[in-house]
Order: sequence, then C-alpha cells, then structure tokens
Amino acid sequence: MRSWVGLLRAAAALGPCSESGGFRTRFDFGSRDAASWFPGHMAKGLRQMRASLRRADCLVEVHDARISLDAESCAVPYCQVLPVPKPLERHRPPARHSDCLPAPCFLQHALSPCRTALRRVLEQLRQQGCSHVVFTDCQRDGNVKKIVPLVAKLISSSPRYHRAESIEYSIMVIGVPNVGKSSLINSLRRLHLKKGRATAVGGEPGVTKAVLTRIQVCETPLMYLVDTPGVLPPKLADVETGMKLALCGAIRDHLVGEDIMADYLLYVLNQQQQFGYMERYGLPEASDNIRHVLKYVAVTLGKTQKVKVLTGTGNVNMMMLNYSAAAYEFLRAFRAGRLGRLTLD
Repeated sequence: MRSWVGLLRAAAALGPCSESGGFRTRFDFGSRDAASWFPGHMAKGLRQMRASLRRADCLVEVHDARISLDAESCAVPYCQVLPVPKPLERHRPPARHSDCLPAPCFLQHALSPCRTALRRVLEQLRQQGCSHVVFTDCQRDGNVKKIVPLVAKLISSSPRYHRAESIEYSIMVIGVPNVGKSSLINSLRRLHLKKGRATAVGGEPGVTKAVLTRIQVCETPLMYLVDTPGVLPPKLADVETGMKLALCGAIRDHLVGEDIMADYLLYVLNQQQQFGYMERYGLPEASDNIRHVLKYVAVTLGKTQKVKVLTGTGNVNMMMLNYSAAAYEFLRAFRAGRLGRLTLD
C-alpha cells in the first residue's frame, strides 16, 4: 500500500535541500500526494463516536499546542464524519440535537510555546470562529480548573432537547492520537474528585482503542466525560502536516522512521534559530547535517552497539555509534521540551 511514509523515505534518500553556506530553506518531501495512517481501531472508533453523539451535551476538542494551527486540518473531518457543524456554522438553526452541541477547543500540552506564539494561535482560531480556547497543562493541572465552569456555561446556554430534563452533563472528548485526551480526564478527576487515574495513558498513539464508558469528573455540577480513541482523517492535507503530527507522537515513530523525523526536527530547530541542541550535545556550532548532529548525540549519551566485522583473521567485534538510538533520543528530548519551546507551524 502506498503511503506518505514511503514518500518520506524516498525523499530522505535524495538528501537534504540546502543552500551553500547556510541552513536548508525547505525540506523536500517530494511531489506525490500524502495518504494517512488509518488503522482499524480508528474506523471502529468513528462508528462508536457517531452512535454516542445523541447522548452527549458537549464536544471537547483537544489539540497539541505545538501544532495547533495544522491540527485544524485534522479537526475538520470531525465536522464531516460526525454530524456536528463547523465552527462558523454553529449560529445556524440546528436540524437535530447533535447539530447544536457546543464544542469548545482546548489546546493541550505541558510545554506550550512562548506568549507571542500563543497570541498568534488565539487570534487565528478566533478568525476561524473558535472563541472558547483554554491552554492546559495536565501534568501539573495548569488551567484545568477553567474547563468545568466553561463547559457548564456553554451547555446551560444551548438547547439540550431530549436531554433537557437530565441533571447530569455528558461530555465527549475528541482529538488526534496521543494528544492527551485521557490525561485531561485524569487531571479533571484529580482536581474535582480527588481520585486517581480512571483511564490508561501512554507516550504513543493507540492506547485508547474504543469509546469507553462514561467517567465521572465532577460532582457539582454532575459531569461525565467519555474518552475516545484518537482519530486521523483518511487523508492528510500534505506530507508536512503528517510529519508534524508524527513529531508530536500522533503517528507511531517506526511507521515514519526515526532518522527521517530527526532530520526534519533539525531542519525546524535551525529555521526557528533554536540552537539549544548545541549546548546539550556539545556541538561546537549549529549544523544542518543530521548525521553529524546524531554523532554528537550518540557520543554524549553513550549510544553504541556491538557490530561483528568479518576480517581476514576471523570475526572481530567492534563498538560503533548507534545512530538509530541517537535519533530516538533526539526526538524524546524535543517531546520533553529539552530542546526549547517552539511550535511547528
């Protein structure tokens, strides 16, 4: 099956685009269309989400603040595959209950970008008709307290139709894989119920594979959240959007290739003049050569591997730098915020 994963591998084989004496001004992904990662549990999850909409009072979209603007291209299919209006169409008279569900947008990540970038993101989202935005940190419960009052206010000001007599609120949480939906639910339970983890979380996509039972997150008002599996659209807008999602963990690393992802990450860091990797890994100067950078990463972190070499006198075991392990650690450092706070937009 052709996919944008193969496209990225082919582009990497051609080598980076660069100008003499400077950093690359673009990253060559090739010219073919991009297809997306769409395993079986995503299709099943969409069917379950459609079936659960009638029991929901509000949709909560969770985005990664590092790719918040590009994530909009991944949020649009929710409006298409689920019977929910697009943000700019929510003022129209609804035809059915699911057409009037309020849908606040919560941009979620512990390592939010700088204030200038946040203002830019908020302004663009407002222009798209998304005015209910909260930046949260579910590791430290930052700003999470704002969610319940905002959701309660939106529900009380919207028609509930057949759920009008119900005293409880039912909220559906949606977003791309590994964006932090389960972490948000657990954070709300810690704050409002003083309870522990109710749903599994993980550092890679695909941990939540089905729409779960309702999970109580608040007593007053009585509020339940439904965790859902992360879903990507059947086709991404372009390959670069897919790469940004992969860097933030929405697509499994091995499907794209840690070496290619590390190369694109280095390209972005240099473009945004984020040279923290120099001090962290002991580079004398910034570099646009990913193999050169990974050599320093491997040496600094002691990432080596034993290789058997056939010589004229027999087999000899040699220790060599493990560039694949170095690429993996380079990506981990970015995801943990150790290479600087930046957006991928």
